[in-house]
Amino acid sequence: MTAEANQDPAELAQFDRPDLDWWDPQGPMQALHAINPVRFQYVEEYCPLAGRTVLDVGCGGGLLTESLARAGANATGVDLSATALEQARAHAQKQALDIEYLEQDANALAEQRPKSFDVVTCMELLEHVPDFPALLGDCERLLRPGGSLFVSTLNRTVSAFMLAIVGAEHIAGILPIGTHRYDRFIRPSELAQATRDLRLEVEDIRGIAYNPLTRTARLGGNPRVNYLMHLRKAAEAEA
Repeated sequence: MTAEANQDPAELAQFDRPDLDWWDPQGPMQALHAINPVRFQYVEEYCPLAGRTVLDVGCGGGLLTESLARAGANATGVDLSATALEQARAHAQKQALDIEYLEQDANALAEQRPKSFDVVTCMELLEHVPDFPALLGDCERLLRPGGSLFVSTLNRTVSAFMLAIVGAEHIAGILPIGTHRYDRFIRPSELAQATRDLRLEVEDIRGIAYNPLTRTARLGGNPRVNYLMHLRKAAEAEA
């Protein structure tokens, strides 16, 4: 599958709307605001970020990217949404944060900067592309040997369907209708299987407990709905 084919125009359109305010904690991205501290906590638990070169793939408006930069990382964010990146750049400038934002996909960046990052994050993106193993491969190419990849996605379970689609989109209205496609949700076993052909080893799988009624999140619990995975790239053998 080509890099161009691993983009879904309908999915991209969901996040490339000029009326979508990424930084309003009570707006359409409020669920992302709730889980962002949890995602950041998970990354920093395994990788102290000060001085690290970190890439946020599918950065959107920059919520996680800014958290990484505030922790002292040399942060870069990459996304295909021009409108999201416009908000990301404007917000970072207001916060006096030095973040590089690029409008391109991970495949193109991996061609330009292979083995350039200590840490790569790819959060809430795998379930929005047609070929998630290809995206994992791009992330692996971007990592330096021994580097860490952190991903988060939705499990393909009845619980995830009821909470993420029926509850969050249709009942609570905390996500725009059509944000998710159930057929693209990914079981942890499928995600782990996809890494076996790559130089990535699963270090940890952790659930995210999100309550759409109270709109709060915590790290841990059963990964039957949202979950995080930490993967480590193999170190290169000594010559």
